[in-house]
Amino acid sequence: MVDHDLQQETQKDSYISTLCSLLNHYLPFFHSPVLSVSLFPSSRQNAHFPISHFPFLVQPMDSQPGLSLGLSVPLSSPAAPLCDTTSVLWRLFNKRHPIKEEEEEDEDYGETINFMDQSVKRKIEGHQQPCFPSKRVAVDSSVGWWNQPLGVADPEIFYIMGKEKQRQFKGIELIASENFVCRAVMEALGSHLSNKYSEGMPGAKYYTGNQYIDEIEFLCCQRALLAFDLHPNNWGVNVQPYSCTSANFAVYTGILHPGDRIMGLDSPSGGHLSHGYYTLGGKKVSAASIFFETLPYKVNPQSGYIDYDKLEEKALDFRPKILICGGSSYPREWDYARFRQVADKCGAVLMCDMAHISGLVAAKEVASPFDYCDIVTSTTHKSLRGPRGGIIFYRRGAKPRKQGFVHNHGDDSNYDFEEKINFALYPSLQGGPHNNHIAALAIALKQVATPEYKAYMQQVKRNAQALASALLRRNFRLVTDGTDNHLLLWDLTALGLIDRNYEKVCEACRITLNKCAIYGSISPGGVRIGTPAMTSRGCLEEDFETIADFLRRAAQITSIVQREHGKSCKDFLKGLQNNKDISELRNRVETFSSQFAMPGFDI
Repeated sequence: MVDHDLQQETQKDSYISTLCSLLNHYLPFFHSPVLSVSLFPSSRQNAHFPISHFPFLVQPMDSQPGLSLGLSVPLSSPAAPLCDTTSVLWRLFNKRHPIKEEEEEDEDYGETINFMDQSVKRKIEGHQQPCFPSKRVAVDSSVGWWNQPLGVADPEIFYIMGKEKQRQFKGIELIASENFVCRAVMEALGSHLSNKYSEGMPGAKYYTGNQYIDEIEFLCCQRALLAFDLHPNNWGVNVQPYSCTSANFAVYTGILHPGDRIMGLDSPSGGHLSHGYYTLGGKKVSAASIFFETLPYKVNPQSGYIDYDKLEEKALDFRPKILICGGSSYPREWDYARFRQVADKCGAVLMCDMAHISGLVAAKEVASPFDYCDIVTSTTHKSLRGPRGGIIFYRRGAKPRKQGFVHNHGDDSNYDFEEKINFALYPSLQGGPHNNHIAALAIALKQVATPEYKAYMQQVKRNAQALASALLRRNFRLVTDGTDNHLLLWDLTALGLIDRNYEKVCEACRITLNKCAIYGSISPGGVRIGTPAMTSRGCLEEDFETIADFLRRAAQITSIVQREHGKSCKDFLKGLQNNKDISELRNRVETFSSQFAMPGFDI
């Protein structure tokens, strides 16, 4: 459904921002008194600029003082009106700079060359100015491609981005894998670091000119170890993975041979596709299952908890070379000590994918996998609240003396993960790292090591528990009856609701969450709900009580639409069109969400 009011508001903001970008671009070329510009007749937002900044907007004629320029511009001197904003934009794009015109008067002292299919004026040696006024090439263009703001360079993308900004601000974000980053992280991601190619590990790059890039990457690695309280003699880290899926596959590639065995939590039980997955028909969905042999362990179909006894029994029969703990939708603690025992019995490397809980691990709000695991991977953009990417931690140095059955990953006394994993990531799987991402990650990791971040993660847990309690009090069923971390799983089957239908109703009401499998069932029957994003916006326990009411109302609407229009996707979507209940709930959600600050940008 299209929210026409939001679309018109966003379009208006886009026009205003684009025009302001144009006006501000021309300010350096003109000087002096002031002009007050009302950008839209119905808008109360005025922009104040020196009147002589815009001689190309004014055409002298016999007119009265105070006449409008078509932009409600009161003048202290006669001027001719322009018909509308479009005329102003046309003149901005087509008026030649006064400075440019002065340069062209000096044609006798230069020569014309062809540069990128443009006529370029180059001064002849001996006629240089005493000072060098500009470092830019004087091409025949009023506004160069190299310095245009986004609103000018690509208004279409600018407008779409504006709509997405409004969606984030006016909505309730409950997808457990999403968060809101700070302004500093955004600035690093959109910085000049994108310009540099930096293949290789820090200190051993393929290209020259990477001395400062290396400084950033070394600092990022130091902060990563500090954030998780790891000593560099015992742990190493690689911050170059493009995602956690890339990080996981680099581990497999570095340690295993094609066809070797991997065991991880089944995807319908809350695991992740990158740990291996294939359908009942035998189709291999994950690259881990395509290049390696994978066998999953599962949760108990009644309780929703991992069945550790069956896990051990399977592992001893299957003998995986890598045993993986960690998942994408498991609301309870992981028994890392039990995993270590199983790994030692079957001679496996123990790897943890802590992508979802890494922020809680850093804040010491859940058990740490680093006490038991050989390798730990993570995303960097979920609870860590950093840029989108991945990270790999690996043991290094001497092994503990007593570790049960030791798998052949290094000699009897030392780990050898570092060289294998680094080589697997580059050059085997990836090219140059994203330097802007690494700088942004360093910024996020600096925040992770602060008391403020620990308080944030504590609030994330309290909010998740408050939401779980609120839903249970409303007689809804949760998988495992609660949560130990940042997410919870709501079983919708008891309500007779189709998960995809509930997801669609929530989306129409500006609430984003996602359907997911529950109790190990192949068919999704629930939704996953997380609290990190709205906690970043300042929500507390009482706010999640309100959110619980919104979720209940969305369930009621879903039930009504299913009953009146049917459960099939096509019939159900017809019932969402012009639905007054959805409009009413959407208004309530937008009013609620708009009272909270938006990290990283202003609205």
